[in-house]
Amino acid sequence: MTFGAERLRRVFEPRTIAVVGDKRAMGYMWLRNMRTFQGPVYSVQIDPNEIPGIEALGVANYQSLLDIPDEIDYVVCAVPRPIAPRIVADCVKKGVGGVTLFTSGFAETGEEEGIRLQEEIARLARANGLVLVGPNCMGIYNPARGVRQSGEQPAGEGGPVGFISQSGTHAINFSLLGAAHGVRISKSVSMGNGAVVDVPDYLELLASDEETRVIALYLEGVRDGRRFFRILRETALRKPVVIWKGGQTEAGQRGAASHTAALATASSVWQALMRQTGVVCTDSVDETVDAVKALLSLKPGTGRRVGLMAMTGGQSVVIADTFAREGLEVPLLSESSYEQLASFFNIIGGSYRNPLDIGGTIGWGGSRANLVRMLDILSEDEHIDAVALEMGSGFMARRWQADPKALDEILDALAAYQERSPKPFLSIMHPGHLEAIVAELRQQVTARGIPSFPSFESAARALRRFVDYHSFREEVGRPVGP
Repeated sequence: MTFGAERLRRVFEPRTIAVVGDKRAMGYMWLRNMRTFQGPVYSVQIDPNEIPGIEALGVANYQSLLDIPDEIDYVVCAVPRPIAPRIVADCVKKGVGGVTLFTSGFAETGEEEGIRLQEEIARLARANGLVLVGPNCMGIYNPARGVRQSGEQPAGEGGPVGFISQSGTHAINFSLLGAAHGVRISKSVSMGNGAVVDVPDYLELLASDEETRVIALYLEGVRDGRRFFRILRETALRKPVVIWKGGQTEAGQRGAASHTAALATASSVWQALMRQTGVVCTDSVDETVDAVKALLSLKPGTGRRVGLMAMTGGQSVVIADTFAREGLEVPLLSESSYEQLASFFNIIGGSYRNPLDIGGTIGWGGSRANLVRMLDILSEDEHIDAVALEMGSGFMARRWQADPKALDEILDALAAYQERSPKPFLSIMHPGHLEAIVAELRQQVTARGIPSFPSFESAARALRRFVDYHSFREEVGRPVGP
């Protein structure tokens, strides 16, 4: 059985929620997670020792799902494994839209009893059209509705990124790291074992979701490979898809089998399938956030020739090496560009051949106009397809912190440049030894809509993946953008 987008949407956009089995020992985690929910939350708990703590949270408690007078769209189930089938049966009787089984101990254990119980609840859910998320998962995250997997996740405002994860930890970490980098979630699911609702079902939902512009996934394996590949290919032609694949080594595959009972896929086969679909492949949560950030923020482009700007001579050498190693080109500029640069560059010679050693010319406390002139020259240069700027944050952070007006002026100039330039533009802010200060500054850069990366390596890798994606789209006749 497959689940259409409308049925899933009721679960991802619930009007009412019930939490079954929350306890003091867990800090009433799920009820606290749902404090931000934009609708009524109910509790189901039969232990008399737990009920006072639940009621102290201001939540109405009932002895059974069937006793709740309201219609229930979404249930979070945190009961022991043997009781889970009974709760799923109550969800069916109540006409619940969907249930997340936070409970673990099913097929991922490899135990006969765990496998039997998972098959039992799966049969019951399929037979009655119940959306069953999991088991062994953290369920749904919809920040606009205030539905959360963790109390640390932001709520109140959605974003343009959908995320599907076979790991609860990775789902939560992606949302938190992404928020720090301006990558905000529209809808996210930690799907665990995926006993009933599988990856293709969630892909179809996000592909049809108007709020979602980019889709990212953390996967350890898939069950129905043919259906997955077909839906993935259809989805990737509509929206960018980024996949972080876990279990690409023998050791990782063993871990995946015991984590979510995922079926292993040979790395060579997986890579071949991904190339055919135009999916962007990543290897970590940081790389996934970087790739999504580039796809969201950079103007479409297929060119690999990059104009580089760095604060010092040494950094100029390293940034050139780094981008070249990623398969990007660092070409000489046009003669016209060199003539324009020579008219105001303080240090003449190789310092503005590409990369540009800009520290002595703009001085960060001095000529913002020179920075703008250099950016515009690179934007107009026929040999350049994209522009990357090192902002020298490691040793400039304290100066920016002491003179926020100067930083505001720089960011205003960069935001205006990004708006008028037709070429992809990205910035690089090294944290150095001032990580806390630079993190604060990066928030200001991100708030202006300027994509910022923490290292030359992360910026170059993200740009290369971005270019590869748009090149694929152009090859299949489906370009992205205006």
